[in-house]
Amino acid sequence: MNMSSESQPALWLRILHPLVRLIVLGGVLLYFMGWAQARLEQFNDRPLLNISIQIGLGLLAIGLYYAYGKFIERREVTELTTPGFVREWAIGAVCGAGLYTASAVSLMFLGIYRVEGFNPLSFMLPALALAIKSGVFEELIFRGVLHRSVETLFGSWVAILVASLAFGLVHLANPAATLGGAIYICIEAGLLLSAAYLVTRRLWICMGFHMAWNYVQSAVFSGVVSGAVAEPGLLKATIDGPDWLTGGSFGMEQSIFALVYCTSVGLILLMIAIRRGHLMPPMWKRVG
Repeated sequence: MNMSSESQPALWLRILHPLVRLIVLGGVLLYFMGWAQARLEQFNDRPLLNISIQIGLGLLAIGLYYAYGKFIERREVTELTTPGFVREWAIGAVCGAGLYTASAVSLMFLGIYRVEGFNPLSFMLPALALAIKSGVFEELIFRGVLHRSVETLFGSWVAILVASLAFGLVHLANPAATLGGAIYICIEAGLLLSAAYLVTRRLWICMGFHMAWNYVQSAVFSGVVSGAVAEPGLLKATIDGPDWLTGGSFGMEQSIFALVYCTSVGLILLMIAIRRGHLMPPMWKRVG
């Protein structure tokens, strides 16, 4: 008698749970993220209030996600457990800030990005609200709901592909979106964030990366954030060069430097996850 199969839920439940999670939890979080985006725009001229609202909404979204897993799916929500979460978030933040800085410094060496002065430190404040909103909501949806749901059914490789494609293509809705920028995000950010999740099988490192990349991009280097937000940050800079280096109107995500640096780190993280045995096979290979 196979005791391990007896302890597992019925097959139909193992198929139903990720599908319901996608529809119900994913739908609720998407609606919630749209509401958070509306508040972001509504209070754009009041940064401290905006930051407070986004922190509150982010914590509420995390609580909603946790409650769904705990009380609806009746499982341990290991992807949001708190021991060591500060360290994992900080590692992700250092990685995100470092990768964007490396891309910007590469443009500086080529004479494409030139710093002409500094704005007041208060210019660094507004970008924090966007970083919180994007880092929390998008990681809960794309890595927490979408990646995990697809992975449960079809395994980690398909989950990486699906979550990366969805994450990149959703950026086509941004005002200055380009197909090239969306494709670059599919490759560089989609792979890196899914791989980061697989290394720890927790969401904190992904949130840290996402928040820090967006924040440093806007608040420090005054860059365009994924074809959506273009506001001055700390550095007064002029950027003059071909779009394939600068990213053009879409921002650094469409730069060849970001593509190479982020994809390389993503591949390294993926290899670490493989060595740790953190990749999951498709459901039909786990049944029986």
